[in-house]
Amino acid sequence: MSRVARKTAVPLEELIQEFIRASRLTPGLNTRRIFAAWDAASGAGRYTVRRFFRDGKLYITVDSSVVRSQLSFQRDALIAKINALLAQDELYSGDGGSCPVQELILK
Repeated sequence: MSRVARKTAVPLEELIQEFIRASRLTPGLNTRRIFAAWDAASGAGRYTVRRFFRDGKLYITVDSSVVRSQLSFQRDALIAKINALLAQDELYSGDGGSCPVQELILK
């Protein structure tokens, strides 16, 4: 990161966001925030074996067929809840316009 001469005080929050963007850490941090939102929204974190996110699709592998069946009935509500949690999350830096999770695929 290049050195920038500043003449005014800048809040630490802005500096951290600038550092994250300059270091290209945003995609990895966003993915972690999406996984945390999945755990909070679904309550099935302990049954989740694998998580994968790409192109708006959240792939979740659950080790219980009963839990997977219950979650599949709530798919649309889970997507809405995950996106609402991410909208409130200060650490998530989405592109602003679109919903981060557009599709939920349970395996």
